[in-house]
Amino acid sequence: MKLSIVIPVYNEASTIETILDRTGQVPGEKEIVVVDDGSTDGTTDRLREMPPQDNLTVLFHSKNMGKGAALKTGFQHVTGDVVIIQDADLEYDPRDYPVLLEPIEDGRADVVFGSRFLGGPHRVLFFWHYVGNKMLTLLSNMFTNLNLTDMETGYKAFRSELLPHLDIKSKRFGFEPEITAKLARLKCRIYEVPISYSGRGYEEGKKITWRDGAAALFHIIRFRFFQ
Repeated sequence: MKLSIVIPVYNEASTIETILDRTGQVPGEKEIVVVDDGSTDGTTDRLREMPPQDNLTVLFHSKNMGKGAALKTGFQHVTGDVVIIQDADLEYDPRDYPVLLEPIEDGRADVVFGSRFLGGPHRVLFFWHYVGNKMLTLLSNMFTNLNLTDMETGYKAFRSELLPHLDIKSKRFGFEPEITAKLARLKCRIYEVPISYSGRGYEEGKKITWRDGAAALFHIIRFRFFQ
């Protein structure tokens, strides 16, 4: 089974080389597709200076368009059997890949969500972010009739054969509720597994804000009733 790792990146000059090193150490057949989403902090230069690698594809947006747009670009270039979304900020650990992939490898699942709330080790950070995540997950579950614990997780793995049926519209963080709604509509077999989570503070480069939470609320409703 060939694994496609799609990495959207925006202004992560301090972490991009580390995450590429960590994903490169993942055993098995794989390809890594990086989409630089108009970075302005030197990330683009670091990516352009890297020596060519057989299993690494680097794509560039001329301007910042958002995580959803970067993932849509990356999905158009995958050739593997299973796709994993990997953020570039080191909050999610590629050492969790075997746990994510197991339900797909043994034929139980089409999609696996890596949950930050199922007991894995996690850095203690923002209470209100936790509350917001739980509220958005609850609302999403009400509209999709799923019982997820972490709809907003950045770790999602799925069979690549689903990609033609997803047609991502969201350009920013609305990607998470959008793909969840569309996977539910396709009646995919969805599993959740516990993962570790090393969250960042804003002084460390965290980008998501309350505005993205409000947008996620809009997208949950949008993709339930209007898409």
